[in-house]
Amino acid sequence: MAIPNEYDEIRPFEPEELDEAYSRILASEQFRSVLAYLFPGVPVEAIEQKMRQCHSGLEFQKAFCYDFLMKLLAEQSEGCDIDTAAIDVSKRYTFVSNHRDIVLDSALLDKLLIDAGFSTTCEIAIGDNLLTLPWVKDLVRINKSFIVERDLPMRQLLIASKRLSEYMHYAISEKNENIWIAQREGRAKNSDDRTQPAILKMMVMGGTGDIRERLLQLHIVPLAISYEYDPCDYLKAAELQRRRDTADFHKQPGEDVNSMRQGIVGYKGRIHYHCAPCIDDFLSNIPADTPKSEIFDLVAEHIDRQIHLNYRLYPCNYIALDRLEGNSAHSDKYTSADVETFDKYIAGQLAKIELPSRDDEFLLHAILTMYANPAKNQLAALQNS
Repeated sequence: MAIPNEYDEIRPFEPEELDEAYSRILASEQFRSVLAYLFPGVPVEAIEQKMRQCHSGLEFQKAFCYDFLMKLLAEQSEGCDIDTAAIDVSKRYTFVSNHRDIVLDSALLDKLLIDAGFSTTCEIAIGDNLLTLPWVKDLVRINKSFIVERDLPMRQLLIASKRLSEYMHYAISEKNENIWIAQREGRAKNSDDRTQPAILKMMVMGGTGDIRERLLQLHIVPLAISYEYDPCDYLKAAELQRRRDTADFHKQPGEDVNSMRQGIVGYKGRIHYHCAPCIDDFLSNIPADTPKSEIFDLVAEHIDRQIHLNYRLYPCNYIALDRLEGNSAHSDKYTSADVETFDKYIAGQLAKIELPSRDDEFLLHAILTMYANPAKNQLAALQNS
């Protein structure tokens, strides 16, 4: 398939480009050190040979990523599953999900789609702020990622957003690929998951027809991702305090890389992915005379409601909600042993935070909020459904 040249800088690598990309990343000492960590005792030459036998991004994912994720889940989780009952695994979708983990949200989805019987995985939207190292940029494009360009002057940002949207439509309609994109830019540090209408506005810069038709062409599926424990919760809490205390707060170099590493190697407990029904029917039923300005809010609210309704809640979510609300309204959802386990976990996470002026009350409240908000949002969605 001849892919239009205008997508060359942002799209995943095509099969004929992989050999050169493999050569570039294998020449990086940093990448080789990562390989030594991931595959201790395995010669680089053996890894290279296996790599060069992968002639597509999907083959690379099956040869390397799938086994790595299986090992990771065995060591750092109590299991991971997906519910795809509401969708057809023979079709292609744009999965719009809440965003907990920089790397694993999309990586685990790829594994789970294979397990569920999809014949392909996802092309993954990833921000260029995470791709400052050349070998990392090459690696994610080998791994079926396309690049979201950020921090551009307004005119260039509009051009980049239009190209991104057009590429997403092209990937679905012409390449017959799935897509994963987070419902917002960056992770929701407090786990209050809300879809940014700006994401939907970007999506309709490509395609044809009116707003509804352009969204219909992407076959959007709201995807709820539920981790029992978030290995980065203490890092997020520390960042929230720093944002509160520092007027001109900016992340330090390497912070996102540290979050990526911690998210991968940290304990996650139970993990569940849940696909809501594709929103095509919902879009088709929006009245034709609905003002354009309202459509994005309606669609965002619908995606949020579907994600909230399909969270899988764990005892820690209810414990945190009761703690914040100062009652035991949901005590039927947890045991005294659950409370003891959660308290021990929280104490351990708080102990990892190193700040010059720790506000322990704020930090505890921040972490409890992260675990309470999924329960709070689901209860509200149930009440309004």
